[in-house]
Amino acid sequence: MKNKALKSAAVLGTVAVASFILAACGNNSSSSKSSESGDKNVTVYVEEQYKAYMEKAAAAFEKETGSKVTIKTGDQMGGLDNLSLDNQSGKAPDVLMAPYDRVGSLGTDGQLNEVKLSKDSKTDKTTESLVTTEGKTYGAPAVIETLVMYYNKDLISKAPTTFAELEELAKDSKYAFAGEDGKTSAFLADWTNFYYAYGLLAGNGGYVFGDNGKDPKDIGLANEGSIKGIEYAKTWYEKWPKGMQDTEGASNLIQTQFQGGKTAAIIDGPWKASALKEAKVNYGVSTIPTLPNGKEYAAFGGGKAWVIPTGAKNPEVAQKFVDFLTSTDQQKAFYDTTNEVPANTEAREYAVAGNGPVLIETICFRYGPHTLSGDDPTRYQPEGIQDEWAKKDSLIRFRNYLTAKGLWSEEKENEVIEATKEEIKEAIKEADKQPKQKVSFFLETMFEEPTNVIKEQIEHFKAKENK
Repeated sequence: MKNKALKSAAVLGTVAVASFILAACGNNSSSSKSSESGDKNVTVYVEEQYKAYMEKAAAAFEKETGSKVTIKTGDQMGGLDNLSLDNQSGKAPDVLMAPYDRVGSLGTDGQLNEVKLSKDSKTDKTTESLVTTEGKTYGAPAVIETLVMYYNKDLISKAPTTFAELEELAKDSKYAFAGEDGKTSAFLADWTNFYYAYGLLAGNGGYVFGDNGKDPKDIGLANEGSIKGIEYAKTWYEKWPKGMQDTEGASNLIQTQFQGGKTAAIIDGPWKASALKEAKVNYGVSTIPTLPNGKEYAAFGGGKAWVIPTGAKNPEVAQKFVDFLTSTDQQKAFYDTTNEVPANTEAREYAVAGNGPVLIETICFRYGPHTLSGDDPTRYQPEGIQDEWAKKDSLIRFRNYLTAKGLWSEEKENEVIEATKEEIKEAIKEADKQPKQKVSFFLETMFEEPTNVIKEQIEHFKAKENK
């Protein structure tokens, strides 16, 4: 086992070294452009998932500054990989987003302008250090990220706090994986991806580079701690379905199992929250459980920053736009739309306090007829059911909730009722002024292309109406 573990760790180490070399290469030159034409327009490049937020942010910025914001969407990493060529060809956007681990290398390689951090961005020193290299800041922090545990509240009442609890959960037959005897999907984690697996290794004493990541000569991916982490991962792969070993398909398996209510807990990042909400999973979020050795699951910390390429046509306007995007109000709006944790400390407090998007789902009961045709629903409803539903009517309950919060009152409700009555009266007066609708006109406008039967009816009613 140790030989296999060492080989695995060595491969990871090679990848990590290669990443370090790529990050460290390049020159220290940096160029900055000024808007010679006085053009106030700016182009921003984002992934499709951020388009909804960016459209609102762009509209607000345009209103505030008079600048025009053009939004382009595409693959984030692809955009960064092409940045060198785009800078040279004049195709680079003015603003785009980059992960923290790409900011430093792109900056020192001369692909990014320096960025000034606005006081309104409320960024802490720790986060600032992630976008600063050699005393130069190349990005404005937008998002902070780390891995968390998602758990299904319909399956377990509270989040597991230790991996021992997860192991017990895996013994429950209700999580047996269909089609593979002895396999469980109670807990799943994509440890084929080093980003997810690193916390397991680091919690046992493994590391990528020594001296807090500064010494590439000291690689800790084959030390005793890393081997222990890999050996523990192996015990889970013995429990998991075969598909969990698929480096390309494991993440999809995890998602389908969790969203399908067949998995109690998974490890993933804040980017997963929006998909789970859309899938209407009743989930909770917690810290990742402690490892068998009692240590914390030491996951990578990261995030994304707004950056300005050296090929930006309007770097001055771009800087203003970056300042705008990292302001407290916009960081709150970004969280409301994406559920990603803001780098802005004030906006982060807003997120932690439980603010942001809220889904209110109601089940309503029909008390009256469905139409004006004389249908009486009490004919086919069980006796007493109307009284039962009257007690849990969603509108009444919501009224009581708002009243208890001090957000509603009988006085306010009466004011709304009286105002609505007046609106209805005025609307009726206005409607009465209009010519009475004829049946023939109604039929003519019902369909874009009337059927032969409808055409006959139109002619029939026109004849009656013209008498």
